[in-house]
Formats: sequence, C-alpha cells, structure tokens
Amino acid sequence: MVGATMTTIGLWAAWCLTTLGASALLTRWLIDWTTAWGVVDRPNGRSSHTRITPRGGGLAIVAVVCGVALVIAALRPDEAPRLGAAILPALAVAAVSWADDVRSLRHGTRLAVHLAAAVAATALLGPVLRVDLGSLGMLRTGALAWPLTVLWIVGLTNAFNFMDGSDGIAGITAAAVAAGIAAAAAACGTGPVAVLAAAFAGCAMGFLTSNWQPARIFMGDVGSAFCGFLLAVLPVAVRADAVAEVLPVAVLALWPFIFDTAATLARRLVAGENVFEAHRSHLYQRLLAGGWSHRSVASLYGGLAACGAAVACAPLLDPGVRVAADQAALAMLPVVAGLLVALAAVAGRRDPRPTA
Repeated sequence: MVGATMTTIGLWAAWCLTTLGASALLTRWLIDWTTAWGVVDRPNGRSSHTRITPRGGGLAIVAVVCGVALVIAALRPDEAPRLGAAILPALAVAAVSWADDVRSLRHGTRLAVHLAAAVAATALLGPVLRVDLGSLGMLRTGALAWPLTVLWIVGLTNAFNFMDGSDGIAGITAAAVAAGIAAAAAACGTGPVAVLAAAFAGCAMGFLTSNWQPARIFMGDVGSAFCGFLLAVLPVAVRADAVAEVLPVAVLALWPFIFDTAATLARRLVAGENVFEAHRSHLYQRLLAGGWSHRSVASLYGGLAACGAAVACAPLLDPGVRVAADQAALAMLPVVAGLLVALAAVAGRRDPRPTA
C-alpha cells in the first residue's frame, strides 16, 4: 500500500514538474514573440502597471494543457469524449479571447462565444443536477440545472478575466484551484480529470515564473478566459456521480474571486456604470491603490484559494472530519468576504485617488 501510494505521488509530481517546465519555457519564448507582433499592454490611468508589457502569455497554458489532454485521450480512449467536451469549448473561448488580445472585439461578440461554449459543454457533459453539501444535505437543482450550469461557466469565465489585473493573481489562484480539483477528482476515482487538473496546476505555476512581480508578460484574455472556463468545466467533466462532490471544492477555492467580482459588479450596477468598462474599483485594485504590492495581493488571494480547496477536499480524503470541515467551509464564506472588504476599506484610506 505504501509503495503504491509513493508511486502515485511520484507520477503526479512528474506530471506537474513536466508541465511546469514546458509552460515556463514557452512563456519566456512568448515574451519576445508577442512583443515583436505588438501584442502589448500600454499603461493608462486605470491600469495597475507603469510600463509597456507584452500580453498573451496564457497561450503557454492553453498549449500545454491541450497537449496533456491529447496524451491522456491517447492513453485512455474511453475518456476522450468527456475530455474533448471540456477542452474543445475552452479552445473556442481561447480563440476569441486571443482575437480580442490582438485587436479589441465587441463585448457582445465575446459573450456570445462564451455562452455558446458553455451551452456546448453542458450539452456534452450534462448539467449539474446535485451539489453535495456534506452534513447539510444534498442541494438538487431540478428545473434550474441547465441555466445554473451555463451561468456558472459563463460567470466564472468572465470573473476570472475581470480579476486578471495584478501580477500573479490569476496564475496563483488557477494553480491553487486546479490542484484542489485534482485532489478531489482523484479521491472520487476520476483519474483522467485529476491528471489533467494536476497538469493545469503545473502550467499555471510555470507561467508564474514570468508573471510574478515584476511581470515580464501578462496572461491576456486568451489565458484568463481559458483558465476561468476550464476551472468551471473540469468539476463537471468528472464521472457523473462525482460532480456533486468535486464542484463544491472549486466553488470554495474560487470564493475570493467570485465574491470580489460579484461585489464589484453589484456596486457598479447600483451606480449606473458600464460593467464592461475598465475601472479600478475591484477590491484587489483598491488594495493595490492603497499601497499593497502585487505579490502581496496575489499571495492573499492565492492563499485564500488554497485554504478553501484544502477545507473542501478534507472530508473527501478523510470522511471522519466531515462535520468539522463543513462548519469551517460555512465560516469561510463570510470570513473571507469580510476580510477582503475590511482590507480594501483600510487601504482605501491611504489611496489619494478617488475610486468608483
């Protein structure tokens, strides 16, 4: 038993290290390539950076993750349909996002592709019919299964895009969430999705080698939209009877991103502002404006994501801690929300510039 466990851990470590290295090398190559083609971000009054920086580094994550998916499909042909149902719509999202990185597209065009990709993934994988709340019972979505699943995928795709505005924040969060999904999928006996999620985590860490403060390249919409879409779809791509257990892991790990986005959108809607327009009113942006460094903000959100993933995964690995883990998970929702709001409020007092 111990020997088999060590072998499994070694194989997972090999997957992560291989994808980390491949993603790191490809990202560094993309720095020169995107700069040569003029795919760059120029600082303006609403940006959080001060120098021209290439974007589109997320292409490295897209390429390596898709390569791993092909390898898994070749080794496990029986799993190819479900993997394809997750990867192919994600590629469509990445394609329209890359077009937006090269030359800006209409918001409606991007949203239409996101919606079509979400509908396709839901049709191929099936909607979320149940969500396991542990000792609190089972939440059944009933007639709302389809709209809630599509909303989850489209919403997270755009939330991840909105939150990709600080060095390292999207990469470290993607790594933490993907690692949590990998552990949950493995615990539920869905090996192929677990391996793909583990490889995804390695890719995100490899990208961070060039995106940690000071970032030499940004993820771009091609990376942030692809990551958001895939993190939403992977929990749905596991074996049908395991979706209910894996999905809460992704939700709790992504809670800092979800709350920040929802709170900001609600505030802007109430103020009558265009939610698609660039701004500096996200909670993480207010931390930056108040003097926090990019690495501190990224570490905060990444650490909260890792804690959420660990708490949600704990009862899957050890059923004996189910009640304690459920209580911790419930407590995390208001605690994380309150912490982010409080920190942003304190930082706002130090920001000399007016915020939306």
